[in-house]
Amino acid sequence: MSTAATTERKTRSRSGRRRNASESRAGLILAAPFFLLFAVFTLWPVVQSMFMSFTDTRVTDIRTPFSVNFVAFDNYIKAFSDPVFRRAALNTGVFVVVGVPLTIAAGLSAAVALDKGITKFRSVYRVGFYTPVITSIVAVAVVWRFLLRPENGLVNTVLAWVGIDGPNWLGDTRTSLLSLIVMATWRNFGTGMIIFLAGLQSVPWNLHEAAALDGASSWRRFWNITLPLLRPTMLFVMVTTTIGYLQFFEEPFVMTQGGPLNSTISASMYTYQQFGFGNYGVAGAMAYLTFLVIVVVTLIQFRLTREK
Repeated sequence: MSTAATTERKTRSRSGRRRNASESRAGLILAAPFFLLFAVFTLWPVVQSMFMSFTDTRVTDIRTPFSVNFVAFDNYIKAFSDPVFRRAALNTGVFVVVGVPLTIAAGLSAAVALDKGITKFRSVYRVGFYTPVITSIVAVAVVWRFLLRPENGLVNTVLAWVGIDGPNWLGDTRTSLLSLIVMATWRNFGTGMIIFLAGLQSVPWNLHEAAALDGASSWRRFWNITLPLLRPTMLFVMVTTTIGYLQFFEEPFVMTQGGPLNSTISASMYTYQQFGFGNYGVAGAMAYLTFLVIVVVTLIQFRLTREK
């Protein structure tokens, strides 16, 4: 009896191992197309660009990529010593420092309005606020470029109605970057709004009722109850928005071409230009410097906003 039971258990164990091995093979076969595409179009370019950043690779070396010279950190030194790249990094930093809080504030305000304030046509407002997110950035940038024209642009036309002579928004170094920040905030706050709205609807309403019975005002309830419970949501929106803004490219590329006087050129746009000029080694170094900044900023955000 005992021998038969042992034999049966061994048989079941072998059968289970064969079934698991078969399922593993099936899973690998189904995942193979994705891994192949990922390796060819993502992993290999990443590895190649890292290799380029430590060599003097130029456009003439494309056919013989392994015959280039190893230059260590010379490309990174060139990137740091390039005044245009430093200006691009500064513009990107300003874009992030100003644009991320504005986008988060606009998204959270819209979410609170949809959650508590707006009762009629709520779905219409939600779709309207989110529509810019799914609209082509090129189309949005072209429309805003016409809106901000110094002559007969809609913004300056409205300002003229109240006696204000509007500036050349995209042609003045004092207002060009700010104009791009406002446009990016308008386009991207809808994403934060949807995420914040989901977070607001998960806040227990009984906590607000108890605080209201204790005499807490709406603002104190929002500050002391809603915001602390939205910390995970806030972290997600902050990190994703920051990563996107650190790579902003389409706005200056379409609207200003980096001008005037490099006042709107971004790190990503300047890196793209270096690739276009055939300076692959320097461009690779700039790309990895941007990547390093993204990693460091993300880690800092996790550190500052994580739950204790």
